[in-house]
Amino acid sequence: MQKTRLVIIGGGPAGNTCATVAATLGAEVTLVEREIISGAAHLWDCIPSKALIATGGELSELRRAPEMGLAAAEGALDVQALKRRIDSIQSHLHESVCDLLNSQGVRLLIGTARFKDDHTIVVETSGGLEELEADFVVIATGSRPRVPDFAAVDGERILTTRDCYPPPEIPEHAIVIGSGVTGVEFTHMFASLGSKVSLLVSRQQVLPIKDAEVASVLEEAFLDRGVTLLKGARACEIDRDGDVVHVRCEDGRVIDGSHAILAVGSLPNTEDLGLADAGVLLDDAGYVVVNHNCVSSQRHVYAIGDVSGKLPLSSVAAMQGRKIAEHLMGMHNRPHRNLDYDKAASAVFTEPEIADVGLAEAEAFASGRKIRVTKVPFTANAKALIKGDPRGFVKIISDPATGVVLGGSIVGRNAAELIGVVALAVTAGLKVSDIVDSLLVHPTLSEALADAAS
Repeated sequence: MQKTRLVIIGGGPAGNTCATVAATLGAEVTLVEREIISGAAHLWDCIPSKALIATGGELSELRRAPEMGLAAAEGALDVQALKRRIDSIQSHLHESVCDLLNSQGVRLLIGTARFKDDHTIVVETSGGLEELEADFVVIATGSRPRVPDFAAVDGERILTTRDCYPPPEIPEHAIVIGSGVTGVEFTHMFASLGSKVSLLVSRQQVLPIKDAEVASVLEEAFLDRGVTLLKGARACEIDRDGDVVHVRCEDGRVIDGSHAILAVGSLPNTEDLGLADAGVLLDDAGYVVVNHNCVSSQRHVYAIGDVSGKLPLSSVAAMQGRKIAEHLMGMHNRPHRNLDYDKAASAVFTEPEIADVGLAEAEAFASGRKIRVTKVPFTANAKALIKGDPRGFVKIISDPATGVVLGGSIVGRNAAELIGVVALAVTAGLKVSDIVDSLLVHPTLSEALADAAS
């Protein structure tokens, strides 16, 4: 029996997970990547930013030494050592993913892929052109930072997020444009590394799509650290004069700094793929139009990861890769749980951390849905006090009639780790009583989950 021929374009978390699972299920898989296996957005954006944030976190811990009963300590930042650390992490992850793909018999092709027709992919490699015939094709080409027309990125003073790992020099005064997840993470990162930071907030709160109570805790933390928040500030022009960058806002305000960092979203990498030749439709923003199974307008062509226009999270991309590998290999004909984006956990790696999952309090109120909201501050948690960082809270949202956990938000130390318990409860349909009845370790931050569920 002939194996299912699968060609995957893009080797990020979506593509490499799909390749591994499909190969395990018996497909003949070829994965084409034009830049780096493990994904440009993943290895050149997500991972290095978190590495820099981790370094900044260590510096913050040193600054807090006297609060922990220690003599004051100073940590001098070594930019070159930091760069070597990031390079080492990237190299390790790249090699690990390649080893896994090779162990599953996935064929790796480094080159640029384009549809010749809906079943034929032409790949331009260093050795010439190669045509691949496929029963199924998966588009997993990711995204890139959006650069507004008014910004002339130079990689020195006017930077996209990918120019910052690490930046050519640690900014004296970083002006961060954009107050979504990426923007607040960069604000935290540069503040931790010792930069003065001004954050342009186009609306009236940071993280505009998050719970207002959550956002207020982060705003307070930023202000305590000397970050300048410019609310209602929408950038419209950036000029550079030597070592000074001028950012002009629509309301006339001008902010001067040493560097401007653009954190204003991303664009899907769907150009030059020959999608029109394959009959694959795009929406007005350039994302591939897909159904709940990530199937495009061509039934044998899938789109996953950032190009699918769903949640732009590596965790979601990897789960899409797993689910559509199962789908194209026929597992949808037997019990198969589709991916529910409303139950995807997400996190913001700031200080304090922020994480949430499921139904949001404001969303429930807006729709008129009855919910039960319970909240416990970390000031009541022994481990938070021991750690000297009792900022934030745990909030659990449940159905008042059944007790089923519908969602939750956490602000505080290790929130990204703690949200996993709430995510499991939401996905599995557990009740608040299931969390309350769990015998947790004392003293731990996780005890706040049971307290909030009570």
